Amino acid sequence: MRLATVSVEGEQRIAAVMNESYIDLNKSCELLFESKGQARAKQIAEAYIPPNMIGFLQGGEDSQNLAKESIEFVQNNEFSDDVNRKLYYKGRQVKLESPIQKPEKIICVGLNYREHIEEMGREIPTIPVVFAKYNNTIIANGDPILKPKVSDDLDHEAELVVVIGKKGKYIPEENAMDYVAGYTIGNEATIRDFQKRTKEWLQGKTFDTTLPLGPHLVTKESLPNPHNCNLVLTLNGEERQRSNTKNLVFNIPYLVNFLSNIMTLEVGDIICTGTPGGVGQARKPVSWMKHGDIVRVEIEGLGALENPIVNE
Repeated sequence: MRLATVSVEGEQRIAAVMNESYIDLNKSCELLFESKGQARAKQIAEAYIPPNMIGFLQGGEDSQNLAKESIEFVQNNEFSDDVNRKLYYKGRQVKLESPIQKPEKIICVGLNYREHIEEMGREIPTIPVVFAKYNNTIIANGDPILKPKVSDDLDHEAELVVVIGKKGKYIPEENAMDYVAGYTIGNEATIRDFQKRTKEWLQGKTFDTTLPLGPHLVTKESLPNPHNCNLVLTLNGEERQRSNTKNLVFNIPYLVNFLSNIMTLEVGDIICTGTPGGVGQARKPVSWMKHGDIVRVEIEGLGALENPIVNE
């Protein structure tokens, strides 16, 4: 499934993405239960498919299977115009939001593509380099990345983002993919001069609006091989980063195992898996994102994430 978080007349919903339309999952489920004569159909639909992504993912396989059944049901049946208005949305009717809202943890992996490690003058790590971002950084496809008043050194980092779908601790590497819900695209924007002020990177990684996510959440069965996806970042149409996720130093099962040995992974947690070569800091001369720029990240099978740069 390809899922989206959307705002419709100020109300947040989750929807299945179907070509140019969105199908409201909660309403679809309610209609399915009504067709079966289920009492309290609305309340039960709210329990299985609440109108927020993390709540939906917490329902696990039961909720996902019910979502698939609900989508098939509404596509194969006709409804009144009043029902259709609450069931189907066109792109112009909705504001696309970040697919995941306020995860408990945002875990980022640094130095995880060989070409990026080399351009940064570092050695290949034997242990993953990890750091955190916070919810203040998350924005959606189309939202502006704010270039802060205190720095011009705003850099881009295209990344495959993993979304955790099952709570786990000490997860064996061979079972790690059972704990993955799906994937989205991230641009882990960084304020380089603040990042380099100390040995710890945190202050350069946690500025407001520096983690665009989206446009959708693609569930894992719809991207069966996340380790062979082309990844491209362009700035104003000029290619800046290109690689393939097969070049990850530490792959997804390894990272899930490694991180779960440190912390309990919760449903909705996201893991930014690292960026390939081509960042602005490594260019000669260095090249930062600036007001008026458009940055776009495309990952095969996931779509495209595009954001303008705007002065704070």
